[in-house]
Amino acid sequence: MPGFAKDPAGQEAPLEARAIGATVGGIRVWSLYVPNGRALGDPHFFYKLEWLSALQQYTTDALATTPDLALALVGDFNIAPMDADNGDPAVVPGFSTHVSPPEREAFAALEAAGLSDVVRPLVPAGYTYWDYKRLRFPKNEGMRIDFILGSHAFANAVAGAAIHRNERKGEAPSDHVPVVVDLDLTSPQEEDDDRPMIFG
Repeated sequence: MPGFAKDPAGQEAPLEARAIGATVGGIRVWSLYVPNGRALGDPHFFYKLEWLSALQQYTTDALATTPDLALALVGDFNIAPMDADNGDPAVVPGFSTHVSPPEREAFAALEAAGLSDVVRPLVPAGYTYWDYKRLRFPKNEGMRIDFILGSHAFANAVAGAAIHRNERKGEAPSDHVPVVVDLDLTSPQEEDDDRPMIFG
């Protein structure tokens, strides 16, 4: 992945801790924290687009090498890919990050590389993030920016999904809530196997 330095002149841009991956039970999972972008035109915005481009290239290469790979990219993408994913009146298309055409095009490029949002078909509505300011959560003025994007092989194993909105309540909660999928990894010969469900 690319690094970031606000003023890169004369120095190599340091890498940030934004991705960690593991392969478990044949499923490759990457937990991601996509750069925020900060503001349109900010150096961090262009870093975000470069970072997403590298992620798209990785996805393309991984699925070209292993088309039946069960691959999941999960985490905070800092993009609301559809208008319905933005309920925050302070986030305005054309003036704000997260909803700009280049960011949405970068998200679409991940889908074109062979991934799909495996939660939306099962949970079509709901936000995953609410700003702490201006009572955004009580007003339900949130954004859907946390996703589980899966390859065809991964999507075929998804048996259920949920956005745990109530985790935003309580004392000192995160401004994001968990997004979860249940996976059914049993083959026809293993239907009586009493293994626990695996959560993504």
